[in-house]
Amino acid sequence: MSGRVKGFPAFGKGVRRARSWWGRAWLQAVEDTSLDQGPLRQGRAYAHAGLVGTITVSPGRLSATVYDTEDTYQTTVRLAPFTDAEWHRFLGQIAAKAGHLAALLDREMPRELAEAAADAGVELLPGIGDLDPECTCPGWELPCRHAAALCHQASWLLDADPWVLLLLRGRDQDEVVAGARPAAGVRAVDAYSREPADLPADPPLADLGPLPEFEPAPGLDVDVLSLLVADAAGKARDLLLTGERPALDDRRDRIRMAAAVPSLAGRLDANPREIDAWRQGGPVGLDVLEEAWTPAKSDAARARAAWEGGDLPAAKVWRNRWTVQDRQLRYGPDGRWYPYRSRAGEWQPVGAADRDPAAAFTELA
Repeated sequence: MSGRVKGFPAFGKGVRRARSWWGRAWLQAVEDTSLDQGPLRQGRAYAHAGLVGTITVSPGRLSATVYDTEDTYQTTVRLAPFTDAEWHRFLGQIAAKAGHLAALLDREMPRELAEAAADAGVELLPGIGDLDPECTCPGWELPCRHAAALCHQASWLLDADPWVLLLLRGRDQDEVVAGARPAAGVRAVDAYSREPADLPADPPLADLGPLPEFEPAPGLDVDVLSLLVADAAGKARDLLLTGERPALDDRRDRIRMAAAVPSLAGRLDANPREIDAWRQGGPVGLDVLEEAWTPAKSDAARARAAWEGGDLPAAKVWRNRWTVQDRQLRYGPDGRWYPYRSRAGEWQPVGAADRDPAAAFTELA
């Protein structure tokens, strides 16, 4: 178990910035949690001055001695480790694509992996309130300047080695690599006797193969029958995977099926804009098409920081909609950005949604 506790030598004096997207996301969680920017600025200065000692990282915890003017303080920042069920789902996402593990071994954190994990209900990166700082100093701020200094230097560690984040979440590199490798096999009776969260990862819907074919018969619409069979199979798979199925009204169910089988869209009476919105983000994508919403202050601040950090052009912002001439990104309640383009006086969904506004904006190029 020695691999579950790692020590990192103190950084020397010098100005550094988090360069990786995951390092910046870590700092964003620190800034979003803080109610006072003063200690954050002081902590950044302490980090650049080299006042943080050796950093020790273990599951759920990173700690260091931080030096102040005359005293030293023991500082700790906690992050909840994944449960076994969460690890099972996360490892399934790593194994789903060979490039994910290769990138991690190359000290890169694929954005696609983090997004796929989030879609599976596993938030890899900390959000608001997930980082819990403690310090022996008399300060009352959360975080205090010493914890802020530790968090800043932790972002530098993450830049160089994203395995630090996985260790904080509970497992070291050897455990993750072993868990992400395909197993020799699991008997179906054993797999499907487990709880839904422990089921092996299922293939994406697109990998289920072509629609089944039926012989024509009087009064039988074979195209619709094929669609219903495939749709029932997809719903059964989702039910096994999640333990629940979304409640859709008749209109949304028709949009969903039309998005899955374009050749039947006309017969299902589905609007092309609605179909495109569903392909962008399912029920959330349709909500983004139909309604504007006002993000909470913390969400708005996170969106603004992501936009500015992506070197995007100045935008006119109204509620969750960021408009640059005939292009627009809509910030969804799921934290993703949905690209739109104005055509014939109407905003049309274009391309794929992304958690990075710069990546979503490229869909409009």
